[in-house]
Amino acid sequence: MVDIKVLGPGCARCQAAEKNVKDAIKELGIDANVEKIEDVMKIAKFGVFATPAVVINGDVKCVGKVPTVEEVKKWITG
Repeated sequence: MVDIKVLGPGCARCQAAEKNVKDAIKELGIDANVEKIEDVMKIAKFGVFATPAVVINGDVKCVGKVPTVEEVKKWITG
């Protein structure tokens, strides 16, 4: 199972990142655990200091931007 964390305090950009992650999972038809992390201290533990950020299976894939659905799909399948 794919483990995905969306890091961000809940702003509009962070919500868009979470939506795109969920849309990518749905389009791929896979099982994934998506966790939204809003706690700044927990976010910092990933070495991330700009949000939104996406972490897939422990690897930080993007920081400070909203990934597209296509980008997320590539990260998951790549």
